[in-house]
Amino acid sequence: MSPDFTAVRRPAPHPHPRPGLPAAVRVYEVGPRDGLQAEATVVPTAAKAEFCRRLVAAGISAVELTSFVSPRWIPQLSDAEDLLAGLDLPVGTRQVVLAPNRRGLDRALAAGATELAVFVSATETFAAKNLNTTIAGALESARPVVAGAAAHGLATRAYISMCFGDPWEGAVAPGAVADIAEHLFAMGVASISLGDTIGIATPGHVHDLLETLFAREIAATTLAMHFHDTYGQALANVYAALTAGITEFDSAAGGLGRCPYAAGATGNLATEDLVWMLHGLGIATGIDLDALAATSRWMSTVLGRPSPSRVVSALAPSTS
Repeated sequence: MSPDFTAVRRPAPHPHPRPGLPAAVRVYEVGPRDGLQAEATVVPTAAKAEFCRRLVAAGISAVELTSFVSPRWIPQLSDAEDLLAGLDLPVGTRQVVLAPNRRGLDRALAAGATELAVFVSATETFAAKNLNTTIAGALESARPVVAGAAAHGLATRAYISMCFGDPWEGAVAPGAVADIAEHLFAMGVASISLGDTIGIATPGHVHDLLETLFAREIAATTLAMHFHDTYGQALANVYAALTAGITEFDSAAGGLGRCPYAAGATGNLATEDLVWMLHGLGIATGIDLDALAATSRWMSTVLGRPSPSRVVSALAPSTS
């Protein structure tokens, strides 16, 4: 009997575990906030809510939903209260919202937020351009958010942007990033995401930064990595971080998002591309890759443009 060559198997990565790598990784999805805030047009609240539901249904366990920032700064997220009011995500889903200051915290708490995030910069120029303040000023704005969240029994996650390089100031010393991390942990943040805002990091740089943090007795379990793929290095940098013991990575479904204040910076690392590599390494994520890719294709129709993710494109149903 002749083989049936029309019965093509659904593509999936073949697991080949490597010694010394984590058995499981948490994928922290930033598409609904960091991704959609970069869009030129405002995505309807109902579509944002559906996006979050589809992501969680695909197995995403940690989602950054929105930001309680002034609508004057980011009109794309002016519906933060409405979004939270209309969401009904499963119990156990980690649902995080960004609160840049005390006013943002008050709004977030009133809306029923269950985990907060704060944002600081590793460089003075980016702090001025993105946050309209200084590094010290950003830290002081974060302080009441962290304290207020703790008073309500809520954890706070912190972002440090420009950890690997700045388009205005150039190289960023790992020690400078470590100093800021120590300030944030002293405030009481639960974890810190280290951002490669312009996608300039390389694997050796990732190791140098992490080794500097580890030397300050900052544990790998309290750190996450946030890579952009401007120079095609994001997955290589993820692998470097995995070998150093990092088990949480930020990414955006379909590669959504970019930094509007950093010229040339491309989108976030696509969640699908990250998951394909992790599954190929035999690392568990709990994510259904086909369902996730379908979610990104659906969001592409909402946005009216294709996803830049290689995996989303590769897993698209054949039209032949």
